[in-house]
Amino acid sequence: MTASGTPTTTPAPADGGALHRAIGPKLLILFVIGDILGTGIYATTGKVAGKVGGALWLPFAIGFVVAILTAASYVELVGKYPKAAGAALYTQKAFKTPFLTFIIAFMVMCSGLSSASAAARAFSGDYLGELTGDALPPTLIAIVFVVLLAALNMRGVSESVKTNVVLTLVELTGLAIILAIGAYAVLSGDGEPSRLTEFESGGSGYALMTGVLGATALGFFAFVGFEDSVNMAEETKDPVRTFPRAIFIGVAVTGTIYVLVALVSSLLVDSETLEGSSGPLLEVVKAGGVDFPHKLFALIALFAVTNSALINIMMASRLCYGMANERILPRAMGRVLAKRRTPVVGIVFVSLLAVGLVSTGEIEGLGDTTAFLLLCVFAVVNVAVLVLRKDRVEHRHFRTPTALPVLGAITALILASPLADRPAEVYLRAGVLIAIGVALWGVNKAVLKARGED
Repeated sequence: MTASGTPTTTPAPADGGALHRAIGPKLLILFVIGDILGTGIYATTGKVAGKVGGALWLPFAIGFVVAILTAASYVELVGKYPKAAGAALYTQKAFKTPFLTFIIAFMVMCSGLSSASAAARAFSGDYLGELTGDALPPTLIAIVFVVLLAALNMRGVSESVKTNVVLTLVELTGLAIILAIGAYAVLSGDGEPSRLTEFESGGSGYALMTGVLGATALGFFAFVGFEDSVNMAEETKDPVRTFPRAIFIGVAVTGTIYVLVALVSSLLVDSETLEGSSGPLLEVVKAGGVDFPHKLFALIALFAVTNSALINIMMASRLCYGMANERILPRAMGRVLAKRRTPVVGIVFVSLLAVGLVSTGEIEGLGDTTAFLLLCVFAVVNVAVLVLRKDRVEHRHFRTPTALPVLGAITALILASPLADRPAEVYLRAGVLIAIGVALWGVNKAVLKARGED
């Protein structure tokens, strides 16, 4: 972005060269899957069950449909504008309002922080407790976890897409174990199929609708991540042709896995037990009748949530650094360590926000905050697709049917609205985060104006 808030492409290196296009179709598909997998399914499954009951699979199925609708908009936009600026680029091109562009960029950054904070809370819960017992205070562990991630970021973390593939395969292994346990249970005649149609509200009409919407809004946290893949557009071979297949396959694969995992979870464990656990999939392993080491599964789950937290903290700190370099946030926030060349002020800033979040929120509230922030972003992106239809480009690209972004915007707004029956703390937490961004924007504008640079 520029000082006025207009996005730019990824800065070119000092020699004027372009980014290396090293990502092929298969790697991109695995990258998309890896970005989506993680904390959401490992940590919030139980909280979704607490909202909807035994029909746990339904919110994930609806979330899958909503994700596909918005993914179609991202596919059209990344094909039309194969640049690495994502939602901020599309917002600026469509509405040409620098402040709105900044808010969207800051909401994306904050969604990464709330997601990392939910992962920190998940790390300090029952998965860790399986290895250490329950003697350690969860909030303190979550704070230490964030500090350690900040220290790792400060040293500099170099992760290639191929490394991400390895991490993705480990995360998939944990979910494959759950599905294998479910298959064994079905073949053995175990489980309770009647739970699959039970709803927590116990009624019908408005209460049932808000309960399902609330569960879907929280469950949507498990689908976030595919939007990050558009930032790899300048490092992907033939992105105009590669991205449609990669994003659709990535969302379809993860959506199918999530629905199956939800079915297995509800089949083997009652919703009350799932809701009361911060490691719900561990409860599934324990109830599955298969002699799989509980501690090993806990390690896999800890790895999954750690990877999610690290990626999100890195993303947030780099976004903060980028906005500071473009003079959208105070320039001091763009300072880097002389030896490590890491964005020290950005890392400290986002880590302090994350510490504040884990100190005042639990997994459910933090996951819901992540989903709420990104649902607002997705609503804007879906509208941006329609606005930008008047902007013609020379090359051919994927064009989604008009009905899909319309439905995508409507469903995102519904899930972001009070109809989703989310706690007031979610709106308060999101409002405080956005207010911090607006304050920083205002301070920066005042400083630039005083220096005559505005």
